[in-house]
Amino acid sequence: MRSKEFWNLVKTGYVEPEAGAIVTEAQQKRLEELKLKNLEVKNYVFQRIDRTIMETILKKDTSKQIWDSMKRKHEGNARMKRLILQAPRKEYETLEMNTGENIIKYFTKFMTIANKIRIYREQVQDVTITQKILKSLTDRFNYVHSLFNQRIQEY
Repeated sequence: MRSKEFWNLVKTGYVEPEAGAIVTEAQQKRLEELKLKNLEVKNYVFQRIDRTIMETILKKDTSKQIWDSMKRKHEGNARMKRLILQAPRKEYETLEMNTGENIIKYFTKFMTIANKIRIYREQVQDVTITQKILKSLTDRFNYVHSLFNQRIQEY
């Protein structure tokens, strides 16, 4: 949008003069240019937008209204994402291996939780996951945790 010099129109929109208002020829020409740009912006958006969102913006007249509507929808999605992530995050933070638990089953359970978090595009680095797994193992695996910490310090 910026490369086509449309962004300002999307961000601020344009105002139609009130009925009966006196408009100069230059103002009328500028208004027609803005309307044409607005149609071009709508065309770009409609070409690149998901069909589920398309239905909510079809009734919008200006590119600014479309943008504001999409922004509100996305903000709602961000709030929903935070709510959905609360449970897996808590599970991720509090997960501890039980005495006698199989290491493969524990690792699978841990990675399932980490992948739930990643599905919502939250960044969880492999090193962080590895450290968390090693810290949450039972005392039986302390030597693995110590060895890992030594290797990290060597780098």
